[in-house]
Amino acid sequence: MAPRGSRIAAALLAVVAVAGAAPASTAAPGAAPGGRPGNPAGGPTGDPARASSEPKAPEEFVALRRVAPTVLREIRYATAHTFTGAPVEGYEQPLCLLTEDTAKALRQAQRSLLQRGYSLKVYDCYRPQRSVDSFVDWAKDLEDQRMKEEFYPRVDKSRLFEDGYIAEQSGHSRGSTVDLTVVKLPAQPTRPYVPGEPLTPCHAPRAERFPDNSLDMGTGYDCFDTLSHTLDPRVTGEQRENRLLLKDVMEDAGFENYPKEWWHYTYQPETFPDRYFDFPVHRRSLAGH
Repeated sequence: MAPRGSRIAAALLAVVAVAGAAPASTAAPGAAPGGRPGNPAGGPTGDPARASSEPKAPEEFVALRRVAPTVLREIRYATAHTFTGAPVEGYEQPLCLLTEDTAKALRQAQRSLLQRGYSLKVYDCYRPQRSVDSFVDWAKDLEDQRMKEEFYPRVDKSRLFEDGYIAEQSGHSRGSTVDLTVVKLPAQPTRPYVPGEPLTPCHAPRAERFPDNSLDMGTGYDCFDTLSHTLDPRVTGEQRENRLLLKDVMEDAGFENYPKEWWHYTYQPETFPDRYFDFPVHRRSLAGH
């Protein structure tokens, strides 16, 4: 058996290799939810004038990969594998942008997990207000049910606001909130979602859900279901242990969990507790990019 230091070094190399690979989109360019102009997943607007007039991030924002490069990234909203069925407006590149304090706290949590043979994987970080607005528009369109079978199979879409799954503002827009999970090292690749493929419920057993290289947390990411509540009593055994592993590591690093979503954590104190930003998710939004 190789020495422990060699095994950890090899695992780190595997993490960096996977983290450097952005998820590819197979979605065709088109209109984003709510009728706003859409972009190909991870692509720029292609309009230099518009790009130059876009709002910029405060200097406190950084790209997570510069602070904690070993954290895996699967920025879902830059792809078509979302509850809307399309890439989300505002996600022009598959980047994790956060306030620097939040990124440093994630680095602390990551170091703790690496020592145990695990890694964090982020699904979503800073979220522009325009993205939140597009979710609101989508939720009001009761005819659009294309992703229901996977993301909200047991919830009537007309109740998404009342049940708290969709809101007009999100803590993500303040830059201190992150959606994430835990992956066992060495990380295995996750196949890309193919738009139009058969869907399976996000609350189904792991073998039936859309594949994810994370630990089994009992549901998929963005599952609009009470089974996603972090401490739901129906989640037991290994699934509960995995949720508690994430919860303990994140709380030790200064984060608070949103009890209705096992993946949702906010660093405290927030750098911008009363601000909701709207700069796009793109490296040009950052100071000195």
